[in-house]
Amino acid sequence: MTEDESREAVETVTRPDAETARDRVAAALDREAMVTVFGRCTVDYDGRASSRLGPGDRLVVCKPDGTILVHTDEGQQPVNWQPPGCTQTARLADGRLELHSLRSTPEEELVVTFERVHHVVAYGVVDEEELALVGTEEDLRRRILDDPDLVETGFTPLSTERATPAGAVDIYGEDERERPVVVELKRRRVGPDAVGQLSRYVDALGRDLHADAAVRGVLVAPSVTDRARRLLAERGLEFVALEPATDGPVTDGADGTGEDPPAED
Repeated sequence: MTEDESREAVETVTRPDAETARDRVAAALDREAMVTVFGRCTVDYDGRASSRLGPGDRLVVCKPDGTILVHTDEGQQPVNWQPPGCTQTARLADGRLELHSLRSTPEEELVVTFERVHHVVAYGVVDEEELALVGTEEDLRRRILDDPDLVETGFTPLSTERATPAGAVDIYGEDERERPVVVELKRRRVGPDAVGQLSRYVDALGRDLHADAAVRGVLVAPSVTDRARRLLAERGLEFVALEPATDGPVTDGADGTGEDPPAED
């Protein structure tokens, strides 16, 4: 389908009766369109638990892969949802539109019953692109594994995601004096929470190795807040400024905006 044909494939009906809404939604699901239904509805879920959401105005999105999302007027997350792979049907029950989603493994059922339907839209969607993430923690990890001297001269990575009682260490290694080093990676500017996380990993690994193990902790991120920098110094931890997707180390405030970006916890 061309882009122009995709635009022509958008079908809209306003304030339909229940039967018309059922027919439009069913036809759209059959042709694997994306469907949105807005109206006053109740939502019933039965599966690993059970829940009921009383009457309210909500937006329901049915996607061709079997996903269904129920949105209220608050927040970014749906209040109810079913994942890809579910079977979706539109039907009438006591003169009302019902959207029915069934998942087989595990067995879960979501039923949205509309008292009134204000709007139904079916979209013929063409989207062949995949999201390409740039500047992730994995990018940062690979930079360091490819060039360990970015942490410090003589640093040798020994493992990634090393388990400790406090969680998994991003990179575990040794410095040139063979002292154990915990490296915690963050892709954005960080605050005190990241320092606390690194401190817990250092303490946990020290207990795992032996009582007098001198474990170093290094936080690697593009930048840190002033408070985080003070906490690092107080706890004997270190900081290396490094961007996931640049050619080398950077300094605080190197984004050129003149302002501190938000800190990542």
